[in-house]
Amino acid sequence: MKATVASREDLVRRFNIVKKQGLNRWRYNQTGNFVVTQSEINIAIGDKPPATYFAEVAEQCYGGPMKYGGITDPEELQENIRQHCIPCGLHGDFNDYEGFLSERRKLMAARIRKYFEQL
Repeated sequence: MKATVASREDLVRRFNIVKKQGLNRWRYNQTGNFVVTQSEINIAIGDKPPATYFAEVAEQCYGGPMKYGGITDPEELQENIRQHCIPCGLHGDFNDYEGFLSERRKLMAARIRKYFEQL
């Protein structure tokens, strides 16, 4: 992980806003709450809540301003979301942090299991 971050990629908290909602560090620094992203995207997301930046990246796929990387195709975006094991996609309940973590952990575990079964 350290090498990834050192190569100009950052960890971004998917639900970065929970830090401001009074959760302790242990709760918001869950593995299921992180994705690896380019530094520029991480900076652009900043403290925006997921509902905001997911709506903006969706707009980007339909001709809106480019704010988060180079994805401009809705199918490519959906595949990216799937690859990152994001359970609620663009239209999920962004207020249910615990539900998000629970579902993402399951998706991540299934992905890891599938990988190891292919070895």
